[in-house]
Amino acid sequence: RREIVAHVGSAHTDAELGILLEKARAIALGDQGQLEFEVPVRIESVQEVANGSAAALFGPPAKGKGLPVGPGRTASTSSRLLYEATGKTYDGLGFDAVGDVVFRDLVIARIVEPTSKLDSLRVLADLGANTPSYRTIQRHLRSVVTDKYRDVITKKCFAHSSDRGTLSLLLYDVTTLYFEAENEDDLRKVGYSKERRVDPQIVVGLLVDRTGFPLEISCFEGNTAETTTIVPILQGFQKRHDLAGVPMVVAADAGMLSWTNLKALDAAGFSFIVGSRSTKAPGDLASHFRWHGNAFTDGQVIDTVTPRRGTTVVNNTKLKAEPVWTAAEHPKAWRAIWQYKAARARRDQKTLDAQEARAKAVVAGEKKAKATRFVTVAGDQHTLDEASLARARALVGLKGYVTNIDAAQMSAREVIGKYHELWHVERSFRMSKTDLRARPIFHHLRESIEAHLSIVFTALAVSHAIQDKTGLAIANVVKQLRPLRSATITINGTSQTFPPQIPDAQADILAHLGIETGH
Repeated sequence: RREIVAHVGSAHTDAELGILLEKARAIALGDQGQLEFEVPVRIESVQEVANGSAAALFGPPAKGKGLPVGPGRTASTSSRLLYEATGKTYDGLGFDAVGDVVFRDLVIARIVEPTSKLDSLRVLADLGANTPSYRTIQRHLRSVVTDKYRDVITKKCFAHSSDRGTLSLLLYDVTTLYFEAENEDDLRKVGYSKERRVDPQIVVGLLVDRTGFPLEISCFEGNTAETTTIVPILQGFQKRHDLAGVPMVVAADAGMLSWTNLKALDAAGFSFIVGSRSTKAPGDLASHFRWHGNAFTDGQVIDTVTPRRGTTVVNNTKLKAEPVWTAAEHPKAWRAIWQYKAARARRDQKTLDAQEARAKAVVAGEKKAKATRFVTVAGDQHTLDEASLARARALVGLKGYVTNIDAAQMSAREVIGKYHELWHVERSFRMSKTDLRARPIFHHLRESIEAHLSIVFTALAVSHAIQDKTGLAIANVVKQLRPLRSATITINGTSQTFPPQIPDAQADILAHLGIETGH
């Protein structure tokens, strides 16, 4: 009498047959303790196994079939699903129009595990991709610049944002990327660094849409002033996409506030919103201070004007009502909007208290004299600048915004709201510096530096698209998908690759990225 203990599946290839035999062996040993059976050295095909015969499966090898072999072995594993999901997003953005598989793989490797170009070979091997030689990588990096890959990428980025309707507001910011190098050259120069580094650096300007999706990137010499970068990038963006005469609003922080910049942006047809410096508040709000003192209510907004040049007087303090800005009526002024918030005032007051304490310590000789705010230096004498301190305390809680958009087109609160969307470009820069590790840069030729920035820029666009689709940070997506590893198993001289078991959470991520798992 024959009794079926378990059905372990159906085999269509020799490798699958070998795996099923291993499963059957485990079941037999578990049920019967010491049941001994062997698998022949060579099974030429599935048809050679008799159907329904336990003896044929578990008995001694058939005559002339040779000696038994050991169990199967895992030849390799890879995070192929992560590679396919990232590549699908890359292709979905239209970046496959570049037509360079090596460039595509370098972008994917940058997203999964940012590392050197040489070490990217290890990352790609772990993802199950075909790994080129390092010499091939170097050759393709040269093609990134000579064949103008970035032009193709930026046009696809523009099309993507245009389709989503997110081009109504452009956001711009600047950062610096430093080099592990000792000497300067024509591009890499020591310049102003917020981190007070003395390494050679480059200045990088990034233009994004209102969601933070990248549109344009450009690099400048390391000693370039930030204020001189915005106009060339916006003019290049306008020319590249034939946008002359198309109304667009660009927002940037106070670092871009200069008479030259604002005049050039206005002349190019851009509407702008930039942060104002607190030192302009006494002039802009002179009427308010005269008629209302320095008292403000929480959330109060004052819509007024500010001179285009510092020496111009545009606000008549004899009038109690603030002027309403229009380009025709105020040719020597821009629109200025100031807002007071109690929470901001508390933060500003805390900062001023700390700065006052430091200034007093410097004056008393308790701390080493540096460039300390509210300290006046006259020879060897250090005194507390009480007038400047009092002026700063009168302005706590105030934040200013300068624009060339009149009140009929955009309300003051809408102007403030659009400016505060600058956190999107700041987030994109943080992503490029942390998740994609754009710095430090180890290249030294301008061609290689431009190629590196093109890879980082493309990886930023793909990462942003993945985050939009999944609702998860790119680092979280990589963390969840990378452990899903496909395995290539070799049994009886034949190899077969098997997909991983996919939990529900990861299956949902893959579904959002357009990967069908049959889950």
